Amino acid sequence: MNFRLIPLFLLLAFGANSQENKSYRIRTIAFYNLENLFDIENDTLIFDDDRTPEGKDHWTLERYNTKLDHLSQVLSEIGSSTSKTSPDIIGICEVENRRVVEDLINHPNLISKGYGIVHYDSPDERGIDVALLYKKSVFLPTSSASHRLLLINDDGERNYTRDQLIVGGLLDDEQLFFMVNHWPSRSGGEARSKPNRMAAAKLSRRIIDSVQRLDADAKIISMGDFNDDPNNDSFKKILKTIGKPNQLEGQSLYNPMEKLYKQGIGSLAYRDKWNLFDQIFFTENLLHPEEGKYKFWKTRVFNAPYLIAKKGQYKGYPQRTYAGGSYTGGYSDHFPVYMYLIKAIPEEQTAE
Repeated sequence: MNFRLIPLFLLLAFGANSQENKSYRIRTIAFYNLENLFDIENDTLIFDDDRTPEGKDHWTLERYNTKLDHLSQVLSEIGSSTSKTSPDIIGICEVENRRVVEDLINHPNLISKGYGIVHYDSPDERGIDVALLYKKSVFLPTSSASHRLLLINDDGERNYTRDQLIVGGLLDDEQLFFMVNHWPSRSGGEARSKPNRMAAAKLSRRIIDSVQRLDADAKIISMGDFNDDPNNDSFKKILKTIGKPNQLEGQSLYNPMEKLYKQGIGSLAYRDKWNLFDQIFFTENLLHPEEGKYKFWKTRVFNAPYLIAKKGQYKGYPQRTYAGGSYTGGYSDHFPVYMYLIKAIPEEQTAE
């Protein structure tokens, strides 16, 4: 089992234990909205006509391969300044099908990492799905399910959107659950579309509750593009997330992104306003685990300089693939987010 050990001086924030000469195993959990990773073929069952060579976006094989080059580079580098490797678990959204995910993990930038895939087709009208990538040397999936969000529009018709994915498994022999989300957009305005995200939050809450009914101590990490900020009602009133560790109680959900949001840090920008729609939150037991178990260290937005547009209308924003209807050959209109889990390693293991 390969793992990365981080030295003690990186972990001075851990109080009394920081006085001991310890090494820590580190695992990186990441999420990235890939901004419309479509293949170039027309699927007659979904609205993907724009993302074809003959479509409005002139989505050619060359552009598709450039997109794979860019996204695989980003995924290979998230969190690597500390971990020295790519993330162990990655949630992704806005992928058209399993084939494009396979093309991504088989890219030269990623193929040596040995990623596996958990993916289900969602009923979204544009055909975009969520998926979970995991290093097969690190994580063993033991269960997975795709939960459908049923929405009805003002005309009484079904509003098809993305499923919510949950995957349970063993991370270095420790049971964890990972959820991947892509909640309904703000199309039509924040207020008008809010009920859809409130419904998505209720579904997430039911999924979490169902896992905790079977195991009250289950460790659950939820990630995604929620199209809401950490302080919105979907988080504060439905999920009841908490941003201050000293206010947590049993089975509470801790959202470390609240602190980043209050500092003005965002993962995407719209009309010169930063939002933090891309978030990772988790059950409070990852803050105070049993000895020898994984615990939360910190969370960040991955906004490397090369991901930022240097000129034009969207200067300073994430460097996207299309801007103002024109191809710009960027990465995504979102920055990735990530968190670290750490676990103290006994002295005898570090000597091996």
